[in-house]
Amino acid sequence: MQGHSRSIGMRLLALTVMVSLSLPPWALARVQPSSGFDLFSADQEVQVGKQAAADTNKQLPVLPDSDPIVQYVQQLGAKLVAHAPGQKWPYNFHVVNQKAINAFALPGGPIYINMGTIQVAENESELAGVMAHEMSHVIQRHATRAATKQMEAQVPLAILGGFLGRGIGGQLAALGIQFGVGSYFLKNSRQAEKEADLLGTDIMYDTGFDPQAMPRFFEIIKQKYPSSSPQFLSDHPDPGNRITYVSSEIKTLPPKQFVQTSPQFAQAKQRALGMKPLTAQQIAQQQKQTPGAGSGSGSIAPSSNFRQLQHNAFTISYPDNWQAAGDANSAVTIAPQAGVSQDAIAYGVIINGFQPESANSLDSATHELIAQLRQGNPDLRQVGSDQDIKVNGVSAKSVDMVGTSPIKDQQGKAERERDWLVTLPMSDRQHVLYAVFIAPDKDFGQMRPAFENMLRSLHVK
Repeated sequence: MQGHSRSIGMRLLALTVMVSLSLPPWALARVQPSSGFDLFSADQEVQVGKQAAADTNKQLPVLPDSDPIVQYVQQLGAKLVAHAPGQKWPYNFHVVNQKAINAFALPGGPIYINMGTIQVAENESELAGVMAHEMSHVIQRHATRAATKQMEAQVPLAILGGFLGRGIGGQLAALGIQFGVGSYFLKNSRQAEKEADLLGTDIMYDTGFDPQAMPRFFEIIKQKYPSSSPQFLSDHPDPGNRITYVSSEIKTLPPKQFVQTSPQFAQAKQRALGMKPLTAQQIAQQQKQTPGAGSGSGSIAPSSNFRQLQHNAFTISYPDNWQAAGDANSAVTIAPQAGVSQDAIAYGVIINGFQPESANSLDSATHELIAQLRQGNPDLRQVGSDQDIKVNGVSAKSVDMVGTSPIKDQQGKAERERDWLVTLPMSDRQHVLYAVFIAPDKDFGQMRPAFENMLRSLHVK
């Protein structure tokens, strides 16, 4: 009897194998939410997302829920949410009346779509692709996992285990971590982008939208609208071969007829085209409260008009309401008059040259420079890993750091400062030109568009 049972078991196993082998490829393949170490519970993730959304709604021109375009986006989002795998996050969708093409997701569910994105989307599938992609960042918990890695680097794991409690906002602030506009933790790695693409592909497929519209739209904005989407391209680095790997994922799914667009999308886009969304500079100028003032007077908000600085080693353009200090052979500081506090730069940029002692590559030279900067400011520390970028076709390095700002809050405590370091080789290949863009962490998102415009204008002689 025992041998007979083994025989039946073997036949059942063989039958199972044959059935499995006879199934179409799509029956065996499906993208699932990835897993990874995350110090944040689901409730804490929702909490920090709500806090970040409250700050975002104060900083950006977010349209009210009563607006017909917002209502359409929320209805489209609800269709996608019905097919979202994993944790059931409290997704909510918002439209920012901003001209730049961009979209971003905060931890726990808040998703923001710029008006510029709706204006250039050619059909509903393309807009759904952007939204499904952002939802996938929420599902994969990319922001809090990135923050977890940074927290591990700052505080021993044994202490972190009991660190996050009810007062999570203040505890994160103590570590220099925030999830609002311009946050480092909303800037995704290429691997995170690929994960969001693949998971977003399945969400679009299940909802009935053409998944190829997602990578196709990303390619369109990169090629047709490069001047209108620098923040989008910065926050969503191209992992390469997007169309290829999305096509491979689609082939694992059963054939299906897809919806490309709808009358509702056409109506929403027509309304959007009739809007006059604001530029990043206009948004900065409309801020009711001038961010932290220094010992000088006037506004730190950068003008949308730029003037050029000619240095013996480089040229750069900067807001014409800011001031440049230094001569054609020395280090240069560019800052608003009110951006100088306690004889230190609170808002602005410092540009200088550096000669590494033994570095034989830009990467090693950059880390030698960081070590030297930290000698003068031990509180300064790197956030995440450095990134390879291009500055006017020249290979460069981008590093995010945090430190202590010379600006103090109402309680007299020094605020956290965000420092964005960019290095690139000089023509003699013996020196490195570096720029440090500086602002308090809470205001860096507002300053970033001006900083990025300055960087795009930088040319090494």
